[in-house]
Amino acid sequence: MNKRINPELREHLDQFPGFDDYMNEAYLPAIRANSAERKEPYTDPAVSMTDETITGPDGDALKWKIYRPKDSDETLPVLLWMHGGGFILGAYDESDGLCSDIVKTAGCVVVSVDYRLAPEHPYPAALEDCYAALTWIADHHEAMNIDRDRIGVAGVSAGGGLTAALALLARDRQYPSICFQMPLYPMIDDRNDTPSAHEITEGMVWNHKTNAFGWRMYLGALHDTDDVTAYAAPARAEDYSGLPYTYTCIGQLDPFRSETLTYVTKLAKAGVDVEFHLYPGAYHGFEQVAPEAALSKRAREEYIQAVKQAFERKET
Repeated sequence: MNKRINPELREHLDQFPGFDDYMNEAYLPAIRANSAERKEPYTDPAVSMTDETITGPDGDALKWKIYRPKDSDETLPVLLWMHGGGFILGAYDESDGLCSDIVKTAGCVVVSVDYRLAPEHPYPAALEDCYAALTWIADHHEAMNIDRDRIGVAGVSAGGGLTAALALLARDRQYPSICFQMPLYPMIDDRNDTPSAHEITEGMVWNHKTNAFGWRMYLGALHDTDDVTAYAAPARAEDYSGLPYTYTCIGQLDPFRSETLTYVTKLAKAGVDVEFHLYPGAYHGFEQVAPEAALSKRAREEYIQAVKQAFERKET
């Protein structure tokens, strides 16, 4: 398997500690604390970054971070961003650089939501937090100076899974209208029983073992039952019609490869316009683990450009 990894990506993977030995509830607080400590302050002279609080689905405070072009008074499209972390890790402010680059390239506002994490808050807490953020944007579009007709949703890994679920939920609740979704290497199938899930069984940042743990934490009492809905695991959806224009990508050595391929196929069959990229030699989250690798730079540029093109497509 190691020989199949892109050489530039392999070098960084060797330095990545991985989560295999730490995937239990006892270690989660330490992993989260360590990630928070390692986060370095990020600023961009062209982008304003503002932490704000809105009302969450249960009436509690819900944090988000707004990224906007500095000194701009234009009404702009908006991308709601959902971070990754297997539903159990990650933070809303961990992607400052990426969100800033999307703002500058796509000419939009990005809002990153601080959804609640499992196991403390199992499904549907994270999804309802994201839906609350989405509806807040639509309801307050004038005050936020947002173009309500150009709202997109995006995220990586578990955030990609939330993106796909949110698109289904907004469609079925008939509000708000979403013009674009970008679930990147999304975590969408709780059954963890695809060819690629069984192929990637250790290491590789995320694998069959860590995936099983993440889903068990997220679904709680629903795990391993027939009561898991498509809003929890979008791979279970039977109807993909009426979903917005979609961009997605996956590494060939990602345990989510098979479920993503199936998802893309079902979207296309349902008449959804979809663009898909499969990157050979790439493992889960490769462009974050090895950001300076040529393949990582290309993948990142391609999905940032996809945001720009999606909003331009809607404008015309």
